[in-house]
Amino acid sequence: MKHLLFFLAAFLLITPMSANAQQHTFKIGQGEFLLDGKPCQLISGEMHFARIPRECWRDRLHMAKAMGLNTVATYVFWNYHETEKGKYNFKENADIAEFCRLAQQEGLWVIIRPSPYACAEWEFGGYPWWLLREKDLKVRSQDQRFMDMSKKYFAALAKQIVPMQITHGGPVIMLQIENEYGSYDKDKVYLGKYRDIYREAGIDVDLYTCDGPSQMPAGYLPGVLPAVNGLDNVKEVKELINKYNDGHGPYFIAECYPAWFDSWGEKHHVVPYKEFIQTYDSVLDAGLSINIYMAHGGTTRWFWNGANMGRKEPYSPQTSSYDYDAPIDEAGNATPKFMAMREVIMKHLPKDVILPAVPPKKKTIAIPEIKLTSSSPLFDNLPTPIAVSRPLSFEDFGQGYGFMLYRTSVKGPLKGNLKINGLRDYALVFLDGAKIAVLDRRLKQDSLEVSIPEGGAKLDILVENNGRINYGYYLNDNKQGITGSVTLEGKEIKGWKMYGFPMKDVQAVKFSASKAQSGPVYRRGTFTLSNTGDTYLDLSQWGKGHVWINGRSIGKYWYIGPQQTLYVPAQWLNKGQNEIIVFEQLKPEQESIRFLVHPVLDEVKQ
Repeated sequence: MKHLLFFLAAFLLITPMSANAQQHTFKIGQGEFLLDGKPCQLISGEMHFARIPRECWRDRLHMAKAMGLNTVATYVFWNYHETEKGKYNFKENADIAEFCRLAQQEGLWVIIRPSPYACAEWEFGGYPWWLLREKDLKVRSQDQRFMDMSKKYFAALAKQIVPMQITHGGPVIMLQIENEYGSYDKDKVYLGKYRDIYREAGIDVDLYTCDGPSQMPAGYLPGVLPAVNGLDNVKEVKELINKYNDGHGPYFIAECYPAWFDSWGEKHHVVPYKEFIQTYDSVLDAGLSINIYMAHGGTTRWFWNGANMGRKEPYSPQTSSYDYDAPIDEAGNATPKFMAMREVIMKHLPKDVILPAVPPKKKTIAIPEIKLTSSSPLFDNLPTPIAVSRPLSFEDFGQGYGFMLYRTSVKGPLKGNLKINGLRDYALVFLDGAKIAVLDRRLKQDSLEVSIPEGGAKLDILVENNGRINYGYYLNDNKQGITGSVTLEGKEIKGWKMYGFPMKDVQAVKFSASKAQSGPVYRRGTFTLSNTGDTYLDLSQWGKGHVWINGRSIGKYWYIGPQQTLYVPAQWLNKGQNEIIVFEQLKPEQESIRFLVHPVLDEVKQ
């Protein structure tokens, strides 16, 4: 009977609210979640609206409902909404309120994970780059400047979230405080300040924290529900949460991992559903609430990918695809994992609860090979530089993302070791316009032997932000570009010009008829479609760069893999003419590109 109440509350009462509809309630009770005063079980899945085209939000939410979920959880990335200090954006793909409305219309509750720190394989863990401009500021701490800035951000965010709370007739039932804080520090005062910030901003739904099992002692906040990540043994989950919640539940697994994310140059992660489906079944059978991370991963476009790095682990940036081997794939299709999880969920539902039918797989189209007939060398598109004695980081220059060109003249003749101290993260080195080296932070490369001719030479260093670290020890050591000195045979080189390429508007690039190129280059082509459909851009013959279609960032590519294709949603293609722009760093001679009807996410090249 108890299980019946769980699911009746969680499924039968989930209906879109209207002015005359019933006002629902949701509370963290003594041992159980209570929906309208009755015990309920949250069967949740994670999906991040920032990683999904707005045009696809309803489709992905409908897929979640068809899978059997009654709740979706989503991060809110601070840097996605405040890219420039004091300028907030909650429109278009950043419209979190609309995402919540659509979830409600699809019969789903929403859990908000509002930052200020997210991790999530997202650039800088969700922090804005401009925080790094503040001298000695410490993120994720009680640094007053940091707290004041995050409080202002949350006040702006709360204007979007407060009306979406269940207490206001919306679908938002809980908010998370911080994120896995126990893996970073153990400051309860800091956590308490965020609880107070939320409340002062008008958040009146219940709050929770989440941490890994060993991190919970440091990460939980007395008086707030402690949830656990990465643990799925029913007995152990109950014992752990009981320990930090006065001996009772509710029992909430805030992150259960059906797979994992990918990093450039590393093997694609796949976890067959048979390896965890019985455990998932046992969790549901025991009445525990659970959030699958990820139900649908989506795509990390533009420069929004993060990177991992530990004291002993090398720098490791993540791929554009956030497919995650999730039950709903990157394009929003049901996978065998989806069907297996749906079957398990259905087994635990009352017989009169019927899930929506699983939508058919989306149409894909094969687009004939395209010739990129126009080009524009990067060095022909130099903006106005600033002159500096020593190289500045991106942040000190005033730029968050993209590329930075550092240019100087070096006297010769001279042979010796050129060393770039604090290189972050990926650089092409040119001498009198000829590429002489590629330096990659992943491989701990920051120096090369050079030969300067008599009469001297022009030295160019083009540096890419490959993703700020999103987790761990180096979170506060995250400036980009050249963050130290440049020396030649131990002697510092001074007198530089810096050219910023934030890559915000490639439409401003001026193209001409294609010709042989020898350096980084923009290439442009057009193609005409009579019908649209999902497709996959094949970059396996290219080097490293970025792609835009019809002005939208499709993502990064890198020949090392494992990702060799970029997902292009049908909604971003036009019937009629379409434009593609590729910025290529390593293989400027490439002049054609093709599309596939399937993704390639598992091909690593050396």
